[in-house]
Amino acid sequence: MNRNIRIENIIQTPVEQQEIELVERKGIGHPDSICDGIAEAVSRALSNEYLKQFGRILHHNTDQVELVGGEASPVYGGGDVIKPLYILLSGRATTYIGNEKIPVGEIALEAAGEYLTSTINNIKSSHVVLEQRLGQGSVDLVNIFKRGGIPKANDTSFGVGHAPLSETEMIVYEVERAVMNDFRKRQLATGEDFKIMGLREGEHISLTVADGFVSRYVDDINHYVAIKQELAEYVLNVAKKYTDRDVSVAVNTGDNYEIGSVYLTVTGTSAEMGDDGSVGRGNRCNGLITPNRPMSMEASSGKNPVNHVGKIYNLLSNQIAHDVVEIVDGIEEIYVRILSQIGHPIDNPKVASAQIILENGTNMKSIKSKVESVFDEWLSDVTNITKMVVEGKLKTF
Repeated sequence: MNRNIRIENIIQTPVEQQEIELVERKGIGHPDSICDGIAEAVSRALSNEYLKQFGRILHHNTDQVELVGGEASPVYGGGDVIKPLYILLSGRATTYIGNEKIPVGEIALEAAGEYLTSTINNIKSSHVVLEQRLGQGSVDLVNIFKRGGIPKANDTSFGVGHAPLSETEMIVYEVERAVMNDFRKRQLATGEDFKIMGLREGEHISLTVADGFVSRYVDDINHYVAIKQELAEYVLNVAKKYTDRDVSVAVNTGDNYEIGSVYLTVTGTSAEMGDDGSVGRGNRCNGLITPNRPMSMEASSGKNPVNHVGKIYNLLSNQIAHDVVEIVDGIEEIYVRILSQIGHPIDNPKVASAQIILENGTNMKSIKSKVESVFDEWLSDVTNITKMVVEGKLKTF
């Protein structure tokens, strides 16, 4: 197949050499991330149920999840949720096959509930009101979904990816993951609403962390301060694994000890006390928010993994970008953009573009065919993205 793959050399300052770099990650308990996680959990649950019953994934998009914050009263050693969080699941899903009704609402609510309780350690079912308003998909998009052969794009949209990650990007991503996968298990006061902002100014990286400590595990103000220090030291140690630059860490900088105002929560997420959330308002599908890089505004979480290019092409762009820098020598940075055209096969995009910053001594002619072959190989097997998503091997936020 003769695909429209365009490879070009761009002349610009690589991110690592720019004076200022900003990178953010909203952790798994941030209200926006909660919505992303629920949307994706519901999509995966529906996909697996469709596969189980019908041998194929049916049309759905569950990327509309809204969280309305509740009210809570955290106190040292205890506290309670006074008014529960409200979470609305909406979107579209195939509800009937002939006369057979598929219980999409029940599947969605069960998946959402399981995701919440398995992700937020201190949240209880009584802390949340879950409702669903999933509707049947529009006739034209369902029709596009049903067409045989390679899936046909259900939208005219683009995906974006880049590689390699900068030191600051690696730090911001890996710090949050380490805190959730390691530190949280040892320090039970750690809340899942862990937000980290990285700022690199020349050769100095400053990390600003916000974490909603769980009040039942905090004895008093002195204990709170000690936990803050413990967390700051842990974050610093993780960060130093990824850089030789100078790093500083600040935790919960909004605290005011004199008036007793500190970041305590009952559940470990700010969603308990008026902080709201929506799908797609947080991390991109590489898990980061990177204003120094090109980004797509698409919400990848919850979109169907078969033909919704807003999901597939963003995931695919990142996979291609990382494979290119791993396989092809002489590349400083690569930016990948893939554009679909509604109704056309997703393995043959309107354009697949690579913009490359070359290392000194490398010329485009020597690497162009190698880069094109990576694109071609991934596009030839584009439905593997679907398989990886359904199996939970690719993250969307």
